[in-house]
Amino acid sequence: MLRDGRAALRLSRFASMKCRSGSAVGWLPSPGMWADRDVRRVVLARFISRIGGEAAFFVGIWGKAAFDLDADPGQLAIVMAALGVASLIGTAVSGVLVDRYDPRKVLIVGEFIFVPVALGMMFADSIGSLAVTTFFLGLVGAPVFNAISSFAPFLTRDEERLAKINSQIEGASWAAFVVGPAIGALVAGWWSIDGIFLVDAVTSAIAAVMVVPVRIRTIDHKEKRGGLAEIREGFAYAYGHPRLRFYIWLGSAVWVLFGTFSSLEPLFFRDVLGVEVETLGWVASIFGIGLIAGTWLSGRIPQRLRTARVLTFVVGLNAFGVVAYVGTDRLNVVVMAAIFWGLVIGVMAPLHRTLIQINSPDELIGRIMGVNHIHADGGHLIPLTVAPFVAAAIGVQSALLWSAAVCALVAIFFWPAARRLDRTRVVPVPAPGLPDPSEEPRSVGH
Repeated sequence: MLRDGRAALRLSRFASMKCRSGSAVGWLPSPGMWADRDVRRVVLARFISRIGGEAAFFVGIWGKAAFDLDADPGQLAIVMAALGVASLIGTAVSGVLVDRYDPRKVLIVGEFIFVPVALGMMFADSIGSLAVTTFFLGLVGAPVFNAISSFAPFLTRDEERLAKINSQIEGASWAAFVVGPAIGALVAGWWSIDGIFLVDAVTSAIAAVMVVPVRIRTIDHKEKRGGLAEIREGFAYAYGHPRLRFYIWLGSAVWVLFGTFSSLEPLFFRDVLGVEVETLGWVASIFGIGLIAGTWLSGRIPQRLRTARVLTFVVGLNAFGVVAYVGTDRLNVVVMAAIFWGLVIGVMAPLHRTLIQINSPDELIGRIMGVNHIHADGGHLIPLTVAPFVAAAIGVQSALLWSAAVCALVAIFFWPAARRLDRTRVVPVPAPGLPDPSEEPRSVGH
């Protein structure tokens, strides 16, 4: 199941474009964190914004393409490619914006700009116009996603709290993953698919207003240079740092998996399961139950288990989730498998983000998260060039199953490197200074 993630994340990544321990009721923060007004506002803003985003992606874009416009695999791939290319462009620029102006400002402005673009989706009446409007949706949504993904380090300097804030923000996203597609299904069934994009616009405006009073910690930046130079600096540090490079490339395997689902999953529901468009929303909501449980667990992972090997193992578990999810033509089995796969992704996404952030210098967080999101967007794009042809040759279901095999092989390939990184995860803290890609992180390595 897809969506920044959005990664997204993943899967949900595209929809999302736009601490303390958690409580036993799911993603909701404990009283200690809930008392922090700034964290509370960010988490709630993420939840509200993502409700519209999830509805718009799963039922709006997918539903309009596959059901209203009767798209084939190639046409659906064109729409998703437009979204992916726009996201690549928007993410590359937004990383610099976050580091220059802070994630709060970028998030507020991005959400407000998102409103008219979302409304424009209502007027797409062909695959071509849907691809164009989806392109602009991705272009303005990418800065929103990058800003919220970079927010946690601006709310705390403590590693344990950082992990929990990331879990809460991601948990809010997954809670919206439950609510959003269900709302999308209701709007599509009782009104129209186009009405979903109005919901998306309204939730973005509300989220922007909620973040306005948030206070963030001040981060000292170096003298600003040209935009391209700052983008290159972010790439140089991310690729030159052994731990960051490992985490970013490992995550890319999951993004490729999600990219395959972007172009084929609606067709699996239509052609293999033989269900109506509303089912996309209901199953996505059920999938979200697993996501919420996963983020609840992720926020409780002890420091000793926030390791490269644990992340690699969880990445490999995605293959089992896919096999269970699409290895059948029975809807009841799909529903149960969705909960399991959601659990896996729910654990993986905040763990992956936290490991990247604790190895990133403050002044480069936005750009490094941007590099990670570029990998996510690229991972979504690569399968679009081949997935329709593979599906035409061997069938939609078989193509999705083969994508699981690729993810499993990547996890196996990365395992030796994960072991090497974990053997040296406790390192000396370097002296403060300008970021150097050859340095270890400015904290205990993970």
